[in-house]
Amino acid sequence: MTKTTTILWAVVGVLFVALAGLAAYKALPILHPQVGGTANLNPECDLRAGPCRSDLPGGGQVSFAIKTPGIPLVKPLDLEVRVQGVEATQVEVDFVGLEMNMGFNRPKLQAQGAGLFTGAGMLPVCVRVAMEWEARVLVTTPRGLLAAPFRFITAKEGAVLPGGRR
Repeated sequence: MTKTTTILWAVVGVLFVALAGLAAYKALPILHPQVGGTANLNPECDLRAGPCRSDLPGGGQVSFAIKTPGIPLVKPLDLEVRVQGVEATQVEVDFVGLEMNMGFNRPKLQAQGAGLFTGAGMLPVCVRVAMEWEARVLVTTPRGLLAAPFRFITAKEGAVLPGGRR
């Protein structure tokens, strides 16, 4: 290899590392948004039975529902969020697998007026028979980003969940 070729490859390598670093820097706020307050997790919540409510820090409430019966995997889920007592400009639902990383999955819901936001999401297929998830409802407000966690379990078709439910 000539000296010019070596220098050229070194410059290409440095540019690649710089570009990768810039991409990571730009992606970090998307993957890990700065949350100004998080509601307490309600252990009595059962999203299979209906909507769950949570009190937002600093006032206000958020209600979250997965309207699709059975919360299936790899099928469209109808999502509904109702926000009361705080002005919400945007709502997203960040689905996080608690037992394994299931990748980035954060659908943005559409405002329907009067604090109602609706949209669709989908959970990926999982190799486990049952999987515990957390749906973090992210509410953008004038006072910052607020989060409300809601937990639920999905199961492969035919599997029995705790409490004898399918």
